[in-house]
Amino acid sequence: MVDSSYTRSPLARIRAIWGARKILLLLIRRDLKVRYANSVLGYVWTVLDPLLMSLVYWAIFSLLFPRDVPGDDPYIVFLLAGMLPWQWFNSSVSQASKALRSSSRLVRSTNLPREIWVLRVVASNGVEFLLALPVLAGFLLATQTPLHWNMLITFPLAMLIMAVLLAGVGLGLSVLTVLVPDLQRLVAIFLRLFFYASPVLYSVTRLPEDLRWVYVANPVADILQLFRAGIYPHYLEWWHVGYAAAMSLLVLAVGWWLFARLERTVLKEL
Repeated sequence: MVDSSYTRSPLARIRAIWGARKILLLLIRRDLKVRYANSVLGYVWTVLDPLLMSLVYWAIFSLLFPRDVPGDDPYIVFLLAGMLPWQWFNSSVSQASKALRSSSRLVRSTNLPREIWVLRVVASNGVEFLLALPVLAGFLLATQTPLHWNMLITFPLAMLIMAVLLAGVGLGLSVLTVLVPDLQRLVAIFLRLFFYASPVLYSVTRLPEDLRWVYVANPVADILQLFRAGIYPHYLEWWHVGYAAAMSLLVLAVGWWLFARLERTVLKEL
């Protein structure tokens, strides 16, 4: 049984999560198995969903409006390199906001660190993101698009910063949505708007100069640029990377503080 004294200090919380790492891995495996348990196509949906969405946007911008393609060539590769990490972000934020409510019985009846119910969502969607990468690799080969050596650094760094940001957002939202259920609807609306406000479909370089600062201020935009930097190295700007890392750590600190502050109140509501 895991010690519940973690509630008293951040260090004790970290130790408790580390102590429960094997259970966390089991929960991640279970999540991935359950996700495909009743599906005929199973894992194929992980690839099919972002692929079909990317093909739709590629057809709109490359075939219907070929004079004004908003991203780099080949556009389908540009789209997938943004769409796959966006899907990780979108799924994690949406599911993490319901993480405590959807597992309320286990949250109440076990002595596990309650952060685990959020972290398993971020991690299982991160694994799903990795499983979807072969579709991007296929288009890289088909279009003969070379990879830059910097992807050995930029790709794992982008994954790490994204995971930190998602953990912070997820921890904060997971407690707030228990206390204010209407927030879940706002999260869904926000994610739809944020999709178009983030450079998933288009490149920041195609925007007017006086609007670019808005996108630079958005850490998700900087993380998406970092994911693309292994294919389009001109997107790599280290001060943007530093800004995204600092903002993600700040979001994690605020989200975790909020989680710790509201945890006991939330348990009474579950």
